[in-house]
Amino acid sequence: MSAVPVPFRAFLDVLEERNATARITDEVSWDLEASAVTMLANETDDRIPIFEAVQSRNGDVDARLVGDPYRGPQRRPWEFLGRAFDLPVDAGPAYYEGVIDRLREPVDPTVGDPADAPCKEVVRTGADASLLEFPWPYIHHGDGGRYATLATLVAPAPDSEWGSWSRHRAMIHDASQASLLLLAGEQVPNLYYFEYEREDEPMPVALTIGAGPAVECTAEMWIPVGRSEVAYAGALQERPVELVPCETNDLRVPASAEVVIEGRVMPNERLDEGPFGDYFGYMNGPRRSMPVLEVDAITHREEPYLPFCVEGTGVGYGQNSSSTFQAAAGGPDATLGLRAAGFDVELAVPWPFTSRTAWVIATDRSYPGSLHELANFIFTTWGMLHIDFFVFVDGDVNPLNPRAVLEAIALHADPAEDFHQFGVERMPKVPLNIYQTPDEKGSATVGTSKTKTAKAYIDALSDGNRPKQAIGDEGERDRARELLAEAGVSESAFEPAHTMELNR
Repeated sequence: MSAVPVPFRAFLDVLEERNATARITDEVSWDLEASAVTMLANETDDRIPIFEAVQSRNGDVDARLVGDPYRGPQRRPWEFLGRAFDLPVDAGPAYYEGVIDRLREPVDPTVGDPADAPCKEVVRTGADASLLEFPWPYIHHGDGGRYATLATLVAPAPDSEWGSWSRHRAMIHDASQASLLLLAGEQVPNLYYFEYEREDEPMPVALTIGAGPAVECTAEMWIPVGRSEVAYAGALQERPVELVPCETNDLRVPASAEVVIEGRVMPNERLDEGPFGDYFGYMNGPRRSMPVLEVDAITHREEPYLPFCVEGTGVGYGQNSSSTFQAAAGGPDATLGLRAAGFDVELAVPWPFTSRTAWVIATDRSYPGSLHELANFIFTTWGMLHIDFFVFVDGDVNPLNPRAVLEAIALHADPAEDFHQFGVERMPKVPLNIYQTPDEKGSATVGTSKTKTAKAYIDALSDGNRPKQAIGDEGERDRARELLAEAGVSESAFEPAHTMELNR
C-alpha cells in the first residue's frame, strides 16, 4: 500500500507543495466575490484560491471557502489528482491506465470510532443544526440561491451495506431545508422517486462536503448497480476509506469529511431549485421544483473548509473541478467499463471543452458494424445518458489531444457517410442542454425533459488509410530535428502529434 493522502486537507497540502494555492487573508464576501475570484483563477490557469476570512451574515461557524480545488492545470487536468494518488502524471494515457489498474482491485472500507473522527469535532442535532451558520457561496448573478456545489450525497443502496455515493448540488433555503437536484435516470434519484416516494417514506441521506479526492472521484464514476463506490475509492487511494456512523440514521460517512449534513429527502414535498449558471455558460432554467432535504444534524471539523465549484463561463471552457473529475475519474472508469463489456477500446475520454456532452473514444473497427454496436451500448448505458455526441478515432490516436481528434475528423470523416444519427425520438434529453427550447425542457417533476432526442456519432477511423507524410524530404526533416535538439528543443516536441505518445 502506498502512503496516499486521504483527507481533503492532505490534498490541499499536495497543492501547496506544487505552489498551486493562493491563501487570501483579506475578508471576502460569499455573495459573488469568492466565485468571481475563483472564476478568474480558472480562466487564467492561476493558483487555487483559499479564502481564509469570509464575511458571515448570521452564522457563527468560522468556515473557509476553497474555490475549485480539484481543477488541474489546463494542459494536464489530471495532474494534481494523480500526484495525490501517486500515479503517473506526465502522460494522460499512462495516468488513465494507472487508475484503471487500481479500479480492478476494490478495497473495502473500515469503520472507525466516531469519538476519533475529524468530522465529529462539532456535533449539532435538531434545532441546533443550522445550514445558515455556513458561508455557502452565491456563485452566479441570477442563481436561484446559495449553493453547495461540491457535495457528495451518501444514500441507501439495496445491494450494498456501505450505501451509494453520488454528486448532487443543493440549494440552501433556510436553516433546516435545501432542495436537491435529483435527475431521474440516475441511481440515487431513481431510488428516491420509484421506491421511497412511492411508499411515502423519507429517504435517509448524508450530504458530505470536503470528503477528499478519492471520495469525490468515485462519486463522479458510473459504478455498476450492486457495487459500492467506497470500495473503489479505497482502490484509488490504495488504502481503505475510514467511515463512521451518522448521528441520526444508519448511514456511514467518510470520517475525514469537513462537513456532514444528515437528513431525510421527504416524500411528495418539493422546493424551488434554480435557475443556476451551469456548464454551458448560461443560466439554466426554468426554476423547477425538486425534492426537499430536511436537516436532522450537522457535524463538522473545527474551522471547516467548504470547497465549491464555479460552473461554466461559456462553451469552450472546461477548467473547473467538475470538468476535471470528468477527465480524471469519469474517463478511466468509462474506459474500464467498456473494456469489461467486451469492447476493444484504448481510451474513452471527455472532450476537454464540453466534458458532459461530447466524448472521444479511441478504438479499432473489429468487424463491420462494430462502431454502431458500441454506440448502441454507450447511448443506452445509464451513466452516459447525458452525452449527446461521440467521436470514434483510431486506437493509436490520443483522444486527450484535441488537435489529434480534429485532425482525425478532417482526414477521415466523410460527412456523407460517417456522421450518424442514432436512436431518433427515443433517447432521453437532459434539461441542462441549452439547445432545447423552454417548451422542450418542460417542467417534469423528476428533472428530465418531456421530449426525446437523437444522439449522434462521428466515425473518424482511418481504416488503415492514414495519409503518409508527403511534404519535404525525410532526411532534411531529420537534420532539422537534430539542429533543433542541439539548440535545446525537447525530443518530445518531435513525436507524432496523432499518437498516444503525445503527452509522454
